[in-house]
Amino acid sequence: MSFADNLIELRKLNNLSQEDIAEKIGVSRQTLSKYETGESLPDIERCKQLADLFGVTIDDLISYEKNDSDNLGFVIPPKGKHIFGMVKVGEKGQIVIPAKARKIFDIKTGDNLIVLGDESQGIALIKEKGLLGLINSAKGIPGGDITQD
Repeated sequence: MSFADNLIELRKLNNLSQEDIAEKIGVSRQTLSKYETGESLPDIERCKQLADLFGVTIDDLISYEKNDSDNLGFVIPPKGKHIFGMVKVGEKGQIVIPAKARKIFDIKTGDNLIVLGDESQGIALIKEKGLLGLINSAKGIPGGDITQD
């Protein structure tokens, strides 16, 4: 999707009019309309204002592409949140973590992941070091003295 498509989708998702957004970022409604038609592009400061307004990254606002092959149809995810697509559970319960997720979360071969679950919310994965760091900070242990045997 293009910047214009992403802007339109975010505006509609947030039930805002062109006038509402134009007022919030200090441009005319006509200027915002030109952004949406692709007739013009905002400067970097306006892009930042728009990204902040919608709670997304500038990069996603400009160039987020839906992965139609996953049939998820999600809009641009909020800043810091990610949609990596679907994975298929194998015969023995194994899954392959998408490459983009491994890169963002620095998951490498041999890393230990802890599987957390909440019957009403689902399953989550956390790196062992990340969980131990949370436990240590909650206990007020600087530098992290808790380790797994």
